[in-house]
Amino acid sequence: MSRLTNRIAIVTGASRKMGIGTAICKELASQGADIFFTHWSKYDRLMEYVTEDDSHWSQRLLKEIRSVGVRCECMELDLAQPDAPVRLLEQVHAKLGSPSILVNNATHSIDVDHRHLNSEILDAHYAVNVRGTCLLSVEFARQVGGKRGGRIINLVSGQDKSPEPGNLAYVTTKGAISAFTQSVAIELAPLNITVNAVNPGPTDSGWMSSELKAALLPKFPMGRLGEPRDAAKLISFLASDESEWITGQIIHSDGGFW
Repeated sequence: MSRLTNRIAIVTGASRKMGIGTAICKELASQGADIFFTHWSKYDRLMEYVTEDDSHWSQRLLKEIRSVGVRCECMELDLAQPDAPVRLLEQVHAKLGSPSILVNNATHSIDVDHRHLNSEILDAHYAVNVRGTCLLSVEFARQVGGKRGGRIINLVSGQDKSPEPGNLAYVTTKGAISAFTQSVAIELAPLNITVNAVNPGPTDSGWMSSELKAALLPKFPMGRLGEPRDAAKLISFLASDESEWITGQIIHSDGGFW
């Protein structure tokens, strides 16, 4: 029996063929978990790196995951909407049952420096990266706490490790999730729910230009760029029973990137 058999996992933000969200879904499914993932095509269409292969990717991913013998459902969901967490969990319960794993992978990210930062840009980041993640996490905890427990894994981007000028709205809101992870983990520990965050470092998930790859490569002492599967394997471990004594941690799984 695989280590996640009979578990139901929610993964937000699995919209692209090369994305980290897709890799997470595939890895959890390979370990026996049933998968419910979200996607939001309106945001994806704004991203210049989204390719033709990503069109209708959700349906292709749905079929691929089902082909390994687990259940899989999905929904298009804008996590910026205040009622999104409740609607998502209602759908998960209706279609698959009670979830025990939540991976907050969906994100809003638009590069902006101090010359161009404004309230509209900051609010757009906050709505998804902070409000969406926090409200989904606590609603999940309210529903699974006191039963067999659960796992919450948040994706962050190393804001507590090094500065990232030129990306102010993103680093500010993701930094808030690092702080949220450490504090809510203490609150949820008595409910047997662990909460951890993963920083995968710069990951070659389809958004990097060849020039950026060349510039980043010398900063990886292991001689290669991060890949989506690197984050997915760690998240699979954090979702399992083997990680029951790990909570409130921000894990920099970035190959020693500096």
